[in-house]
Amino acid sequence: MARRVPRYIREAETERDPPHERRIPADISQHAPHTSYVGGPLLYEDKKFKCVDCGDMKVWSAEEQKWWYETAKGHVFSEAKRCSECRQLLVARHGGTPRKSRRDRRSDADT
Repeated sequence: MARRVPRYIREAETERDPPHERRIPADISQHAPHTSYVGGPLLYEDKKFKCVDCGDMKVWSAEEQKWWYETAKGHVFSEAKRCSECRQLLVARHGGTPRKSRRDRRSDADT
């Protein structure tokens, strides 16, 4: 039976990755308003993530994060979960129309 590696050792191993080359300072005054005492990121740096649809490892670049948090006003604790190709397929599947709210779906079911 294999021994389980403690989390502090696993996290230390992930910190050994080479330092990120691109770091962009965050302008916290541009973030969307939130009620948390803890603010958003102070620096944007490339983050690796696994796409929930296709399962490929992708990189959420620092520039994309800056746009998401400061221009699009995304929530400060949100992170990327779909690659751009899968996001485009999702929009195409919806036919370019926004998804309906719960209230709208309920009123459609009543009729």
